[in-house]
Amino acid sequence: MTASTIKLNTTSEDHHIAHMAAVALGLTILESAIPSPLPGVKPGLANIVTLIVLARYGWRTAVWVSLLRVVAGSLLFGNFLTPGFFLSLSGAVLSLIVLAFAQHLPTRWFGPVSHSIYAAFAHITGQMLVVYLWLIPHAGIAYLIPVFATAALVFGTVNGLIAARFMEDKKTLVHENHERHEKFPA
Repeated sequence: MTASTIKLNTTSEDHHIAHMAAVALGLTILESAIPSPLPGVKPGLANIVTLIVLARYGWRTAVWVSLLRVVAGSLLFGNFLTPGFFLSLSGAVLSLIVLAFAQHLPTRWFGPVSHSIYAAFAHITGQMLVVYLWLIPHAGIAYLIPVFATAALVFGTVNGLIAARFMEDKKTLVHENHERHEKFPA
């Protein structure tokens, strides 16, 4: 019996997407170690990566990174195709849809912080829809909306500020490297 080998031809973009998804997955694992005062209220640290990828590489790449993180995270935590998986997936998909529109807003007034807040509210909305339409079809879940909205505003703002800071540092680094190259050409 001979062994067969399957070889996938990958591009540098594929490697980049995998790298960014791995960073997002690492943040998801880190986040799972943080105790939560209320089930479903998490900081959404992986969304920082999604915001940076969206700003630097576009929506298509952000979709790949986000969805790979959701699927890989669910496989890693053993909750693939469970209600938790569908809650995470619905939040990610609705966030990505909102970000598709938000990226076309004027950058003079809208940036990583506003995008993060929109995405956080979309994420909570997606999850609340799945809870209401599938898991707990009772109007009483509406009492949780203020708690989740407050969490979305706080964590969306913080994550947006962190993403903006990373993007600022990258712009500064690129600018410094460009200046250094002009002073000392190869």
